[in-house]
Amino acid sequence: MSLSDWVPDIRHPWTRFALIVVIALVAAGILRRVVHALLRRLAVHHPMSATILRRANAPLESIVPLTMLLLSFRAAPDEPAGLISGAEHFLGIALIAAVTWFLVRCVGALDAAVSRFNPIDLEDNLRARRVQTQARVLSRTAMVVIVVLGMGVALMTFPAVRQFGASLLASAGLAGLAVGLAAKPVLGNLIAGIQIALTQPIRIDDVVIVEGEWGRVEEITSTYVVVKIWDERRMVVPLQYFIEHPFQNWTRRSSQILGSAMLWFDYGLPLDPLRDELQRICRDAPEWDGRVCVLQVVDTNDKAMQLRALVSSSNSGKSWDLRCKVREGLIGFVRREFPAYLPRLRAGVEVAADMATPTESPGDLTQTSP
Repeated sequence: MSLSDWVPDIRHPWTRFALIVVIALVAAGILRRVVHALLRRLAVHHPMSATILRRANAPLESIVPLTMLLLSFRAAPDEPAGLISGAEHFLGIALIAAVTWFLVRCVGALDAAVSRFNPIDLEDNLRARRVQTQARVLSRTAMVVIVVLGMGVALMTFPAVRQFGASLLASAGLAGLAVGLAAKPVLGNLIAGIQIALTQPIRIDDVVIVEGEWGRVEEITSTYVVVKIWDERRMVVPLQYFIEHPFQNWTRRSSQILGSAMLWFDYGLPLDPLRDELQRICRDAPEWDGRVCVLQVVDTNDKAMQLRALVSSSNSGKSWDLRCKVREGLIGFVRREFPAYLPRLRAGVEVAADMATPTESPGDLTQTSP
């Protein structure tokens, strides 16, 4: 048996096609290594590029071989037509999915890089929270758009879907109305997300009051917001809520805040010693930021007077702790120094006097003779 019996005939269509596929895979491997080397060199001087490369490495591993295989199918034999067209169709869908995956990973890498270079665990984090909110919302919206477009492109490769799309276009009015009504919540939240990213009524780590609950904005997605309540619960709120309903944002411009402690005491309590004690409590408290420390009489009734201690802090968490310290300190001071002036219920006892005239004795009516 000669060597020519073992060597395939290169003139055969399937032999040529197999050889082209092997060459395409080898070229894909070489091209992948070249691309990785270039990207690594670029990432040395650009940290954001390094993040993108690390996140997008997995889909990039499949895009290059799929592209080369799809190009090699141009030289595939005509027979059997069904098998060749089916394999080419499968490779096309796989390439669309890989490109969609790659783009989603790139957007996620950009979001992660922005978050890393703008940390919010600082005292003055207003700019970082603004940047992170814009990056988070816009990246989530971009991911949704990329996935929807990828699915649409993949579905349009099927002839039946293309015919269905043509029939929908023929009745565009009714179909558009039905699709619009069905997709109203999704589209509404997407539009609300873009509005929040641009106007920023809320940001990541903002302190908000929503439905009577105090909490911090923990996460903003493309459809909802997660608010971390002070007792570790989570409230999930649709994005449209923050566009259509009023809510309180305690850190809109700054995290600085004023807090008040309300106390009731007797009218006889002298206020100057109490003001001095409030100043001492604030000076000793690390939660006080040195801006406001005021004691005022804000209300009265027939039994006592109401005092308000107004103090300032750098954020709402410290403000809560400082208010508790002020209440405890002032109450303890009054109990030690002026215990008689704690609030108490007064009662008066009125003794009724006998208003009747004394009875005259008979002896008083006797006249004596000279």
